[in-house]
Amino acid sequence: MELSPPPSDLTAEYEALFTSDSLQFLYELVSTFDKEVDQVLRQRVSRKAHIDLSGELPDFLESSAHIRSDPDWRVKPVPPRLQRRHVDIGDLAPCDTERFIKALQTPAEGIQVDFDDGNCPTYHNQIKGIHNVLKAVLNQLPSKNFILHFIPAAGPVLMLRPRAWNMVENNMMVEGKKVPGPLFDFGLLMFHCGKILLENKSGPFFYLSKVESILEARLWNKIFVWTQQKLGLPLGCIKATVLIENVLAAFEMEEILYELREHSAGLNCGIWDYSASFVNKFGHRRDFLLPDRSKYVNMEKRFLRSYMDLLVQTCHRRGALATGGMAALLLPQNTHSDSYRRVLSTVTRLKLLEIKAGVDGFMVYDLNLIEPMQKLFRLHSQGDNQLNQLRCDVTITADDLLSMPSGGVTLHGLKHNIAVGVLFINAWLSGHGHFFYKGQVEDSATAEISRSQVWQWVRHQTRLEEDHRVVSRRLVNDLTMEVMVELRPVCHSARAKQVLHTAADMFLEVVYKRDFPEFITTYLSEDHTFLSSQRCGQMEDLDLKRARL
Repeated sequence: MELSPPPSDLTAEYEALFTSDSLQFLYELVSTFDKEVDQVLRQRVSRKAHIDLSGELPDFLESSAHIRSDPDWRVKPVPPRLQRRHVDIGDLAPCDTERFIKALQTPAEGIQVDFDDGNCPTYHNQIKGIHNVLKAVLNQLPSKNFILHFIPAAGPVLMLRPRAWNMVENNMMVEGKKVPGPLFDFGLLMFHCGKILLENKSGPFFYLSKVESILEARLWNKIFVWTQQKLGLPLGCIKATVLIENVLAAFEMEEILYELREHSAGLNCGIWDYSASFVNKFGHRRDFLLPDRSKYVNMEKRFLRSYMDLLVQTCHRRGALATGGMAALLLPQNTHSDSYRRVLSTVTRLKLLEIKAGVDGFMVYDLNLIEPMQKLFRLHSQGDNQLNQLRCDVTITADDLLSMPSGGVTLHGLKHNIAVGVLFINAWLSGHGHFFYKGQVEDSATAEISRSQVWQWVRHQTRLEEDHRVVSRRLVNDLTMEVMVELRPVCHSARAKQVLHTAADMFLEVVYKRDFPEFITTYLSEDHTFLSSQRCGQMEDLDLKRARL
């Protein structure tokens, strides 16, 4: 095992996390499952190649029809702390200590402690974030000159989201290979926090990102069983919510629940990663052209509404919780303004749609939305959850799930996608996993759909609704330059301007690639520009420390 030395300002945190015992545990975890991780990733590549070569579309699996037709199996009931999850805080990167502390003090039912979509996985952020989780469960987080008395059994429950299978940890190698990112995150969190959370009857609970198949759910279940046995924890104490973020996984929801039935905390549906997966899997086909997301794509469209209805129906039939996506809009500061009322009305309308579909909870980013959304749940549902809503009124077919919404491409939508894509890469190069733009939070999920759409519109030479111009390389170049001029005033230093220009160059490289890069986060985390930016950051930290000395 090889492990990079600590960032200069995190020596104490590094030594607290990477003890001889925790390193031994990580080594055994990784060496036990590394080959199976490779297998599921190769299976993804093989499946994509088959779809491309055969032209076949996904359908419900014949090989697992017996699972879907068996009426008797149900997931193991979740513990009391998970039975009421009306409003969670989403996209909370725990390396942001101040926001993490504020979230712990809110009345939210849960916190999505995010090492994935809303987090940039620099070495600094991973160490700081995991250590902050440990300090929270040990009641050691400082808050304005006193220690925050966060009681795990009473405060928001921590839903820990490790990185997805497509990510690696660049700073640790086991037997000559970089370690899978989710095993690094999950292993450290479980080793240091699992037993404490269990003793407080508040975990260990997880979110699992970007699971695509029954095989990947089976692998996670094996990891859970092995970890519980290794740490002397009772079988089934780990509970995990699987995010259905891929169109292929939508056809295997029941099978995913079945594989994790001892460890399931339900399934979750979101909008942007799921929509982007259509471009990922079928984007080269014109009949899967996804129209302007800002105008034509929302949860009321047939393909997304069907996906949400099927998820709720599948979960509740098997006794599992079904949760919705995250409200990304930010409430204006002036609570008496028209804009405040407009934003609150928009969020209320969209979240009421989910409540009426039968979801048991959803997420918000803005902490000020927690109580209004909790009130909305109380007004329009009864009890801790909606498990009694079996949704027998819907029958969802493959055609429903694969029905693309009609609509075209607007100049506004194209420019917005370019801006979000460039700004996300800019945030990553600056060590941040999310940013704020035009009244809402943007993260890797919105970056995925943004760059996916630009790639697809260029590929199919789509025309703009306004003037019928072709979405070409030249047009995207010109609009990117316009966006850069608009964004330049927010750059307050020469270095910031240079980083923004680098981000624009990287964005254009991604959207012009002949073959669609599967995940923008994979591309970024393994790109020399990002890696060198982190090394430069570490060197700057070291230089600053020397200057202080």
